[in-house]
Amino acid sequence: MNPKKGWTDVGLLKSISNPAHKAYEIKIKNPEITFLGACDQPDFANIYITFYPDKKVIELKSLKHYFFQFREKHFSYERLINVIYDDLIQVYNPSRMRIVMVFNPRGGISSRLTIDSDWAARGGKEEFSDWIGQNDEW
Repeated sequence: MNPKKGWTDVGLLKSISNPAHKAYEIKIKNPEITFLGACDQPDFANIYITFYPDKKVIELKSLKHYFFQFREKHFSYERLINVIYDDLIQVYNPSRMRIVMVFNPRGGISSRLTIDSDWAARGGKEEFSDWIGQNDEW
């Protein structure tokens, strides 16, 4: 497989044991993920991860290295958010995770994509409605 066409090294993602056995929320923001978009042009995005751990917690330095690998790879916006979601679910198996990505304008158009593991379409039970009525301002 061509390494510039979208594969990721999930081995970069490390974890630490969850020090608590009660529910809590972790919010992670990376203000600049860079990747190659259409026509080998660099693209940029902000990512917001809301993470409810089960047995594992994300080791943040490894997440930084995981994101860094995208700089040399081609992704569409839609593929990128799905790859990140699938990789984080595979490695950490959280109780719940929500990812919001806000992509910098390209050609005058901005995009915001969201995935939540609670959605039935993602295998969730739709137990939570905390996203309903959220301000969609970016």
